[in-house]
Amino acid sequence: MLVYRGMDVGTAKPTLAERGGVPHHLFDLCDPRERYDVQRYLADAATAEREVEARGSRALFVGGTGFYLKALVHGLFDGPPVDVELRARLEARAREEGAVALHRELMQLDPVLARRLHPNDVRRVVRGLEVHEQTGRRLSELQTEWGGAGRAARVFVLAPPPEELERRIAARTEAMLAAGWIEEVRAVLDGGGFGPTSCQALGYPEVVAYLEGRLGRDELAPAIALRTRQFARRQRTWFKHFAGAEHVPYELPVPERAGWVERRLAEPRD
Repeated sequence: MLVYRGMDVGTAKPTLAERGGVPHHLFDLCDPRERYDVQRYLADAATAEREVEARGSRALFVGGTGFYLKALVHGLFDGPPVDVELRARLEARAREEGAVALHRELMQLDPVLARRLHPNDVRRVVRGLEVHEQTGRRLSELQTEWGGAGRAARVFVLAPPPEELERRIAARTEAMLAAGWIEEVRAVLDGGGFGPTSCQALGYPEVVAYLEGRLGRDELAPAIALRTRQFARRQRTWFKHFAGAEHVPYELPVPERAGWVERRLAEPRD
């Protein structure tokens, strides 16, 4: 979500001062109304990586977007390109019939995928139905067909204990709201609104609901924190099964964690 211009507070986009200390890439690439998917990301990431390597440096992938990381390391399965008309038809059905109806249909066609998705995850449910209609195959099967044997990479995961994570999520949510998150969302709406990808950003739908009067101010922070905790649990599960990922001992103080990673990088791969 850092690719979107004007979505700074709610995505915790690093400040200009922070970017001045460490070069960052793939920020502010497009308008919130634009669709941005993993295929576009891989092309942009390849360009950025070439620029980093041309300076004699090594690129670091930083963040919790596990699916994008897996696509970057292992390549992406050869799924069909987006059929814009088909997707629009399915999204219209979701609005008219409800998200649960589409999820029920996906359960019949691709139960493995459907069980992984929340009924309200319209974007991924639509993609599952879309791929099945285009290919006659289940997306859950295609997602096991990564693009190749993979590339050399070291993956490190830092996962705080659940109770600490919950505390930090709550504090971070309040800090973002105090920093102008509501005003930021209002500016995006005034500038044309959110597109099919940016509207999925954590917390933004809840702020929109507040601005539209569907959510009270005292309900806003708890609703955002709840959705963020749910996302964090999915992240934890994803990285638990990420092949080759090395989990950094969280109990170590911050400087010692860095030293632990440096020592692991100096050692031969297991």
